[in-house]
Formats: sequence, structure tokens, C-alpha cells
Amino acid sequence: MTATDTLPVPARLGRVSARLASLTGWRRLAVAAALGGLATFALPPAYTLPVLLVAFPGLVWLLDGAGTGRRAFAIGWFFGFGHHVLGLYWISAALFTDIERFWWALPLSAVGLPILLAMFSGTAAWLFHALRARGFGGGLAKPLLFAFCWALLEWLRGHVLTGFPWNLIGYGWVGVLPVLQSVSLVGVYGLTLLTVLVAALPAALPDPGLAPRRAATALVAGLALFAALGGWGAWRLAGASDETVPGVRLRLVQAAIDQRLKWAPGEREKNVQLHMNLSAAPPVSPSAEPVTHVIWPETAVPFFVDGDARIRQALASVIPSGGLLITGAPRSAVDAEGERRYHNSLVALDGSGAVEGVFDKFHLVPFGEYMPLRRWMPVGAIAGNGAEFSPGPGPTTLRLKGLPPVSPLICYEGIFPGAVVDEADRPQWLLNLTNDAWYGRTAGPHQHFAINQVRAVEEGLPLVRVANTGISGLVDAYGRVTHFLSLGERGFIDTSLPKATDGITPYARFGDRMFGLMLVGCLLGSLIPRYHR
Repeated sequence: MTATDTLPVPARLGRVSARLASLTGWRRLAVAAALGGLATFALPPAYTLPVLLVAFPGLVWLLDGAGTGRRAFAIGWFFGFGHHVLGLYWISAALFTDIERFWWALPLSAVGLPILLAMFSGTAAWLFHALRARGFGGGLAKPLLFAFCWALLEWLRGHVLTGFPWNLIGYGWVGVLPVLQSVSLVGVYGLTLLTVLVAALPAALPDPGLAPRRAATALVAGLALFAALGGWGAWRLAGASDETVPGVRLRLVQAAIDQRLKWAPGEREKNVQLHMNLSAAPPVSPSAEPVTHVIWPETAVPFFVDGDARIRQALASVIPSGGLLITGAPRSAVDAEGERRYHNSLVALDGSGAVEGVFDKFHLVPFGEYMPLRRWMPVGAIAGNGAEFSPGPGPTTLRLKGLPPVSPLICYEGIFPGAVVDEADRPQWLLNLTNDAWYGRTAGPHQHFAINQVRAVEEGLPLVRVANTGISGLVDAYGRVTHFLSLGERGFIDTSLPKATDGITPYARFGDRMFGLMLVGCLLGSLIPRYHR
């Protein structure tokens, strides 16, 4: 046993914190990037949440030795860069579907996007340093101030420009369903704030001006908070209803088509026929109720189906009697100015081949579905084979024959908290059509599915997800996955549709207002030591 082993925990942490605060130059930045990468393992599909008790205290201790706002920004930026390089590596996989055309975009996706996203964590670190220099965040209030800065900039990351709220720390709780129920109260931003706050509490343990017992008590109280949230969530789940919508039986079709073949001229008809064959297949259980509605994924029909009667008649052969086929398809329309626009759409067809409903994707993927800097970019969007899509009007509630009102979401429209339903016309379920074949067998599809689980709990609405490949499934209003098809698995799911929760969830009613109050509380709490003195 060494002399260090006999030291109390605060003293040992004091040595670690002092060592980290004394780092300079490239060593300090390398450690920051490594800690950011470590924090990624708390997220889907790893769900190793305890790593946050290392990553965030380590970041706070690095910031203790920053000295200047510029250095603090650099530390936070490198933390964010490491976090997003590892957490978003899978985006680059999309380019390899046609690497000869899009090789130039590989460094932009692998490094350029993390460079931009890291600006938010860098700004959070700078703000933390600046407020501490003005007397905020002393002693136990330091984790409060850090959580305020981090969560505020994460919220801004989800809203500035088009917003990209991926890799939010709160998504790490998808693997702990009782705790995840708290997003029905405060949303994923609120859960992110609480998680970062508790994870940063060990940073206060070695504070020389703080009694070790008080710091340890605060850490225990933080862990007890999540135990209480888990207890409440378990109680909520115990009372969850398993009721389903009568008279509705869905077939979710996952054809698992390789992205390189999806739009190939000689393969498009075959791909549609594959969907039709899966739709017409007999049910797994002969005693099961008959299917009433068939659902295909994003752009499952790679033709302008709404304007082609021949294709609609062919598709009508697999539509259940009195039911509908709901499929993703491109759509062409002339706007009020007489200009032709193209949309990434959902189209619902009845048994006669008539169009029953249409939804146009409203939150398009930058560079994938449109080029933000089109005047200076000599190439078209990646996903549109050079063409560009136009956005639809926004969240819409569709009323389709034989179904409760539904809010359609195409691809990553489901990643935006509080922006997945028309608040003036609330639906009874969410439908996400997507195509994660772009990303192969990476972490991306798993993350995407987990994010959609959180939307279901926030809104108190069941969510049906149908992907070309990975991952299709059914999530009830409490985030419980009742059916799924794995990444790369070809097949279909026949399922009933769960009912929404009784009443609207607090988050669905108030949105991020509760999160805003939590932010204010953290900021005011970080002032207490200053005025106490």
C-alpha cells in the first residue's frame, strides 16, 4: 500500500484536480479531447453513464487552470471536438455510397461538423470561466454554474441556424427507462441539465474552502435525486396502460435495401416489388387479426407516385380492403409563383389507388437534401442525387381513413424536442419514416432510434418507426419498445397501435419553459456563495 492509498478521497481527488489544472499547452488540449470522447460512451448504444463522473469533473478541473477566457474556450472546444468526432463518425458512412462523387465532402463530415459543433462547448467553457471571474460558482455552486453554462449552450446548439440537437447527454438515460420518464416533465434538455449537474458534483470535492462532508453530502444528494426520479418513473410505468386502438392493425415493412441499389435505374422497380411482396405475405400467426394499414419507409417508392396513375394502380394490389398504404416517395408540385418544387414526402393511398393524404418534410438535412450555400457550392445535395428538395409548411396532423390523427415525421425530423407535433391540432400518435441504410452498421441508426424513443415519452404519444433498414419498430407512449426489426434485417412487423397517455404530458403542454426555469435556478444558485460572503 502506498502513501497515496491511505489518503481520504477528497485529498486524492485534490491531487488529480491540481494535476489537471496545472497542465499546459498541447497536453491540456489532448486531455480535454480525450475526456470529450470518453463522455460519448454515456450515449446510445453504449449507455455507460458512469463515465460522466470522470469526464465532466475532469473538464471542470482543466478549466480551473485556464487562467484566461481564451484558454477556457480552447479547453471546451477540444472537449466538444473529441465528443462529436467520436459520436458522429457514422455520418461519413453516407458518403461511401458514392465516394467517387462526394470524396471532397469526407473531411467536412468527419472533421468539419465537429469543428462547428465544438464552438458551442467552447462558448460554454468561456462563459463558465467569465462568470466565475465575477464571483459566481464558488464551492458547491461550481457544479450549478457549470451545468447552467453547458445546458444553455446545448439548447442553443439545438436551435441556432437549423439546429442539430444530437449527442445530448440526456439521451444516455434511454437505457434506464424509469429515469427516462422524467422527460415527460422537463424534456431531454432538462434531463441533460440534471445529468451534467450531478456528474460535475465530484469536481467540488477537493475544494479547499469546502468541508469534505458537505461536498460528499451534495454528491449523495445528487445521486439520490436520480434514484427518486427512477422511483417515480417506475411508479409511472407500473400504471401504464397497454390499451390499443380498436380496429387498427399495422404492417411495418423493412426491405433492408442497400443504399447503393436503392436509386439504381435497373433496381428501382425490383425494390418496389420487394416491398409489395413483403406487404402481401401472410401473417406470421394465422390467428392474428387482419392487417388494415401497410406502412413503407422513406422514399420506398422512388417515383413521383402522386402524379403517376399506373404506379398507384400497381400499388393498390397490396392495399388491404378498406385500408391504406402509407409510403415515403418524392413529390413534384408547382408553387404559387409557378416554379416547380420537389419534396421528400409521405403519400397515403387507398385501395383504388387514390391519394388520401400527403405530407412534405419540413426540416430538411443541410447538404444532404439542400445546399445552404447554393450560390457558392457548385454541386447539388447528396441525398437527392444532385437535385434539391424544398421544405413543407411544418408539423402537420393528418387525418387518414381508419386511423387516429397522426403527426408524420420524415428522417431526422424526430430529433427536435418540442417540434414534432402541431400544438394547435394535437395528434394521437407519431409516425417516423426514415432510411438509415446510408449509415451502414454503425452507431448512427441505434442513436436515431433511441432519440425517437425520447420523443414518444416527452409527448406521451406512441411512435411507429419504419426504416428502409435499421431500425424499424413500435414504441409506446412510455418509451417501451414493443416490436422492432434489427439493423439489416429484412421482414415486417404486424402490430396493433397503442393508445396515447391519458391527458397531455407537462412537457407537451409547456415545452422547454420548465427547462428555462431550471436554468434560472442554477444561475441564481451559483450566486449564493458570493452573496453569502
